[in-house]
Amino acid sequence: MEQRIGSSSSKPLEGAGFDPAFVPGLTAPATGREEDTKDAPGTDEDVAVDDTATEAVTEAGTGDDEPEPAPDGPAFEASDRRAALVADHRGVRLKLDDQECEFRWDEIGAVETETARFGKRFTVTVHTPDRRWYPIEIEADSRRRFAEWDAALDEVLDAYFDDGAEAAADKDDAEDEVEAETADRV
Repeated sequence: MEQRIGSSSSKPLEGAGFDPAFVPGLTAPATGREEDTKDAPGTDEDVAVDDTATEAVTEAGTGDDEPEPAPDGPAFEASDRRAALVADHRGVRLKLDDQECEFRWDEIGAVETETARFGKRFTVTVHTPDRRWYPIEIEADSRRRFAEWDAALDEVLDAYFDDGAEAAADKDDAEDEVEAETADRV
């Protein structure tokens, strides 16, 4: 077995263990190392900052501070010291510590609720059509809250969530019409 002793020509390892930007979608891609940017041509001279674009973005951002009016309809909100769940006309929003995600109703494939057999944890899992799921556990002050939360969440889901039953019924109706037309022609 051979070993290289004192070889300084080996490259450092690259991958998710050393650089979180290596995993696509986890963080913004790395632009390069410091020593690479010093030698790269056109790093400082060719880049010009457009102040008018920056001003336009800040002006457009000031109008978004106003909360949009909520339509008359059910809303569900549950939270504990770490986690929060909001389901309303816009969709479902999950928050855990400093991490947040938001799902519009057309991005949701299913919403599943589960209660712990022991303890006071209420679990809500949002499933997307591309077979991903996002669970969140909210700790209730008592187990009696589970029935309240489940009923309130069902009310919101009944009001806003289209589970595809209507689309399937429309598709079946369209197929029946096509079959009727072909039978009339024969």
